[in-house]
Amino acid sequence: MVYLKLFLTAVFWGGTFIAGRTVVQELGPYSAAFLRFLLASLLLGFLTIRREKRLPGIDRRQIVPIILLGLTGVFLYNVFFFSGLRLIHAGRAALIIANNPIFITLLSAIFLKERLSPLRALGVLLSVSGAIVVISRGSPASLFQGGFGWGEAAILGCVGSWGTYTLIGRHVINRLSPLTAVTAASLVGTILLLPPALGEGLLRQVSGMTGVGILCLLYLAICGTVIGFVWYYEGVLQIGPTRAGLFINFVPVSAVIMAYLILGEPITPSLISGTLLVCTGVYLTNSRK
Repeated sequence: MVYLKLFLTAVFWGGTFIAGRTVVQELGPYSAAFLRFLLASLLLGFLTIRREKRLPGIDRRQIVPIILLGLTGVFLYNVFFFSGLRLIHAGRAALIIANNPIFITLLSAIFLKERLSPLRALGVLLSVSGAIVVISRGSPASLFQGGFGWGEAAILGCVGSWGTYTLIGRHVINRLSPLTAVTAASLVGTILLLPPALGEGLLRQVSGMTGVGILCLLYLAICGTVIGFVWYYEGVLQIGPTRAGLFINFVPVSAVIMAYLILGEPITPSLISGTLLVCTGVYLTNSRK
């Protein structure tokens, strides 16, 4: 059952790119991010109380790290995420974000002095090469000729903010449960997102949302955030972070397939080759052998 849940989690996370691409046709990036995490925070708070029988106390020393978690993993990541999806295809965005584990490995090697084995180094090289193939649409030389746009830059911002969030999270989770930490970070991020969302015209935009847009927003909050988080950490606890982390390889694959089936986005040779390179690179980076 745990393997099925991890596979479905990867599919849910792949679907967030399609849902996000739909939502940003109706909402601005700040409004979309605020509504997603307002709903997710309420559900995560309910789950935290139900599982831990109370709202856990937070030590004064943990306040600044939790604020940083909300700033990087919720506020910045989601503003970049929705801004990028306004400009580029969902499948391309998913392939770029699939480099999250690679960026985390590099940051860990630089700042935490974790050993970067030859196999992991090869994984980093393959994954970065795959991202370049996807970003450049199969023509790396175009990156030096204006082929790199704001959409790609925003999605790369997702990678940077998530890598920072993960490194900070390693410190916070030593003292708090993962569920408590992510609930607190979601609340902080929601609060930070409220002022710019109001300035963007949140109330006006919400009143004009279609049924499809509302369903996609609910999907982002429930399936992409709450269920995905809970099932993923259940997998980490039952089979370990290395084996659970390998299921992340299914995220870009499912995103590309769903973008083709639902949004009609083209599956090009560069997208296929980029997918293979990125997934192989992530696999090697997470492999112990």
